[in-house]
Amino acid sequence: MIRMQNVAKRYAQTGEVLSQLNLELDAGEFAFLTGASGAGKSTLLKLIALIEAPSRGSIYLNERNVTHAKRSQIAKIRSRMGLIFQDHRLLQDRNVFENVALPLRISGYSQREIPRRVRAALDKVGLLRKEKSEPIALSGGEQQRVGIARAIVHKPRLLLADEPTGNLDPALSLEIFQLLAQFQQVGVTVLVASHDLNLIAQMDKRVIRLEHGRALTGLGGY
Repeated sequence: MIRMQNVAKRYAQTGEVLSQLNLELDAGEFAFLTGASGAGKSTLLKLIALIEAPSRGSIYLNERNVTHAKRSQIAKIRSRMGLIFQDHRLLQDRNVFENVALPLRISGYSQREIPRRVRAALDKVGLLRKEKSEPIALSGGEQQRVGIARAIVHKPRLLLADEPTGNLDPALSLEIFQLLAQFQQVGVTVLVASHDLNLIAQMDKRVIRLEHGRALTGLGGY
């Protein structure tokens, strides 16, 4: 699913964040991405999502070299991904249903198909009864679940999450991790960036640790 070969990323202000990074993630695999603050976790996810381009090296998705994908191709490639952020990024002027429906409307799904997909996604994250609620009326954990529903409403093959539990307490964080693990069970490839090693250790999943710009791998945290 994901293959990165000798990837480096340099910023003019901070220098090289990633250096000679090699990484492989099989289709249907779940892995956590860890590392100290500034190690490049968010940068790595942005490279995979084609939000940024590497300074050197190659990136493959489903054996296709997407390193120099054209702007016209990126939207189609990204349509097979689901992106989850720490800050939810919910639209406060739209209710839960419309927040989850947004990527479907942008992609041109039919008015008949949208309600079915939105309610299936909300049911999956346990928020079907909240579809008419405003984001401000939800708890932090519920808002993150709406973000997850929005990310999976179009049934992506790849799910990328950048510190999705950073603002949640340990109990809610574990619930979110367990929810993300459920998508792996139906064949979705999941990569989650997180600094919470205690919670990661409870999940018994592969751990990819970024250190000095490179990727080290193992199980159960450090």
